[in-house]
Amino acid sequence: MHGKGVLAVHTTFKAALVVATILVALVVSIRPGPAADNSHLALTISIDGAIGPAAASYVKDGLAKAAERHAEIVILRLNTPGGLSTSMREIIADVLASPVPVVGYVAPSGAHAASAGTYILYATHLAAMAPGTNIGAATPVQIGGPIPGLPGSTPDKGDKEQKDGGSSSGTKDAMTAKVTNDAVAFIRSLAELRGRNADWAEKAVRDAATLSTNAALQANVIDLTARDPVDLLRQVDGRTIELPGGKTQRLATRDAAIEAIEPTWIARVLAVITDPNIAFILLMVGIYGLIFEFMSPGAVAPGVVGTICLLLGLYALNMLPINYAGFALMLVGIALLAIEAFNPTVVIGLGGIVAFVLGAAMLFRIEAPGYRLSWPVIGIVAAMFTGLILVVLGALRRARKGPARIGAQAMRGLSAEVLDWSETTGHVFTNGERWQARSTETFTAGDTVEVANIIDLTLVVRRAPASAGEGGTA
Repeated sequence: MHGKGVLAVHTTFKAALVVATILVALVVSIRPGPAADNSHLALTISIDGAIGPAAASYVKDGLAKAAERHAEIVILRLNTPGGLSTSMREIIADVLASPVPVVGYVAPSGAHAASAGTYILYATHLAAMAPGTNIGAATPVQIGGPIPGLPGSTPDKGDKEQKDGGSSSGTKDAMTAKVTNDAVAFIRSLAELRGRNADWAEKAVRDAATLSTNAALQANVIDLTARDPVDLLRQVDGRTIELPGGKTQRLATRDAAIEAIEPTWIARVLAVITDPNIAFILLMVGIYGLIFEFMSPGAVAPGVVGTICLLLGLYALNMLPINYAGFALMLVGIALLAIEAFNPTVVIGLGGIVAFVLGAAMLFRIEAPGYRLSWPVIGIVAAMFTGLILVVLGALRRARKGPARIGAQAMRGLSAEVLDWSETTGHVFTNGERWQARSTETFTAGDTVEVANIIDLTLVVRRAPASAGEGGTA
């Protein structure tokens, strides 16, 4: 019986193995490979809002996924006011190197591809717009501009006189021209690569020109207009696209399945913390969490929360272009405020507030849409710091007006219990301690006396008034 059982198991195993082999062969014959499975797949990457590190990471991951799945085409949908030039260049580099054709598509109706979005649309293999959209206004924004309200923020007569002398205004004009010319050369190179209108591209950079959908089509800024992604795939079907390395690909997108690529959780978190206002708040919460932990060791929660927030804030600052002079001023301001909390002097606290506000205003070297530090946020944080100083000063005032808590002054008026007494000297118990005492009066053990003075660690006591309490008893 035992031998028959083993034989039956072996037979069953062999039969299962044969069936599995047949099934695998059928699957392979029906689905010859991933390329055949995804040959008519259109993946969609959507950029809504300002372009920053999170958008660049999202596009990079999306294009990599499209290459892995051998997608036929990638639709890069744009609706953006612009963003960081560094992130824009990362996206453009990924698009130019993509082995999968990328179609830039400004949609839905009412959307726009301004500033950095214009450059990205010019970089895509094919450019399309939905009705009711616009493109343009690609002039580089001022980087590291003056702080509003400070000298140099507005031109005056002195500035006009300096222009002829070639002073700081001339340097500023030279820097602006340098940045603008670099942007013009970059967008013209993209236009020449894709065979689009390079003259209008230069005009969009120098004069902030814009175009509607139909005007962009007539000016050869885009290749086609489409109502929706399905209409877009129908129109691009059969077009030949040149890929990196000189390869060409004829698109077959008429019946392609459209699938959206969602950003990863890392990209979502990055999108939140790289907002300058969020990064600023995280930094402040982190620093003051650590300060509170040092002020009250063992609280744990302020230290843990502060450390996490501080690391997230520093990571966000690492992803954003910041002015290190402004960051240093902020640190100086925070250090002065911390000193004020431990050693109130008023002057140090006011200096800390001024240094902090100036540093926060100078922190970010960008004026790109969606990446400006909000003045209300700076004001709220500065107000919180001012409130902290007022609380500290109030505590100092109350401490100075209140009774002394240490030394001889703190002992005067305390009640004490006589432990033993011999003629004019003895021992008393007060404030949780046993003291040597003396007096001109005579007492017995258990009497309640009052401390009149302290001389050389010896208490001078007297008989307590009738209304005296027993606060000094053990």
